[in-house]
Amino acid sequence: MAIAQSELQARIEAAFPDAEVTITDLAGDGDHYKARIVSGAFNGLARVRQHQLVNRALADLLSGPLHALALETVALDTVAKDG
Repeated sequence: MAIAQSELQARIEAAFPDAEVTITDLAGDGDHYKARIVSGAFNGLARVRQHQLVNRALADLLSGPLHALALETVALDTVAKDG
């Protein structure tokens, strides 16, 4: 069972409304994705905590149709400093 790239993006954007989200289908099969998420929700949080927030938001997908999700999370305040 696969999940559409657009559905995955919509779910992440719903959980993190301020986020800039980029989804890449890694295998072309609809169940192996990479997500890059830049959000203010990650400000001040360790990377592991950022990933936990995403995993919690997508728990039902991760236990079902989504086989693999590589995460790159970026705190918005980090981008502002680097930019």
